[in-house]
Amino acid sequence: MKEKKKFSLYKVFVYVALIALAITIIVPIVWVFMASVKSQSDLVQRSPWSLPTQVLWSNFATAFQKARMGDYLVNSVIVTAMSIFFLLIVALPASYVLARFRFKGKKFFNALFMAGLFINTNYIVLPIYVMLFHWEIALQVQDVFLNNKIMLSLIYAATSLPFTIYLLSGYFQTLPKAYEEAALIDGCGYFKTMTKIMIPMARPSIITVILFQFLAFWNEYIMAFTLMEKDNSTLGVGLKFLMADQRAAADFGVMYAGLVIVMVPTLILYILVQKKLTEGMSLGGLKD
Repeated sequence: MKEKKKFSLYKVFVYVALIALAITIIVPIVWVFMASVKSQSDLVQRSPWSLPTQVLWSNFATAFQKARMGDYLVNSVIVTAMSIFFLLIVALPASYVLARFRFKGKKFFNALFMAGLFINTNYIVLPIYVMLFHWEIALQVQDVFLNNKIMLSLIYAATSLPFTIYLLSGYFQTLPKAYEEAALIDGCGYFKTMTKIMIPMARPSIITVILFQFLAFWNEYIMAFTLMEKDNSTLGVGLKFLMADQRAAADFGVMYAGLVIVMVPTLILYILVQKKLTEGMSLGGLKD
C-alpha cells in the first residue's frame, strides 16, 4: 500500500510539473499571436490579455512589405535548406563509417567529434569572421566568403557536425548487421548498402536531426548578424531590424507580427514530425 501511495504521489507530481511546463510554453505563444493582430491602441491602452477590438491582419502585410520580412524569410529558407543538405551529405557517410567499420584512427575521430560537442559556436564567431575577411583580402574578392549565403550554410553545417554524427552513429549501431550481410550476399557494395538499406532504416534519427538543426539554423542570430549584410540577412537578424524600426515608430502590432512569422514554420514542422522525433531520440550514444 505504501509503495502504491508513493507511486501515485510521484505520478501526481509528474503531471503537475508537465502541466506547469506546458502552460509556461503555451501562454507566451498565445499572447504573441493575440498581440500580432491588435491595434496600437489595444496594446497600449487596454489589458494585455484583452481580446482585440478589431483584428488587424494588415500588421502581417506591413511586416512583409515595408519591413521586408518576406525577403528575410526567403533568405532563411534558402540558408536553412542548403545547411541541412550540406550537413547530411557529410554526416550520413561519416556516421555510418564510424558506427559500422573498424579502422585505424577510429578512436581519435570519435574523440575529436565528441570534443566538438563542447564548443559553443558563439565563442568562435569572431575568429571565423577574421579568417574569412583575410581570405577575401588575400584573394582580392568581395562577397565570396562574407555576405554569401552558401558560405554561411557551409559554416552552419560544419559547426553542427559533432552533434549530428553523435546522434546518427548511435542509431546506426543499433541496426542489426544481418541486413548488411544479406546485402553483401546479394552483390551490393558498401556504398549501395549504405544508401539503399541503412540510411532508409535510420529515417527516424535523420528526421530528428533535421528538426533539431532546422530549429538551430532558423533561429541562429549571431553568426548571421556578423557575416551577412542587411540585404542578405536571415529572418532572425531581420526581426532585430524590424523591432528597432517599430519601437521607433511605436507600432508594436507589426513587431509581434514579425515574431509570429518567425515562430510559425518551426511550430508547423514540429507538429508534422513530433512522433518521429521521440522515436529518433529514444536511441543514441556513440560506442567504440
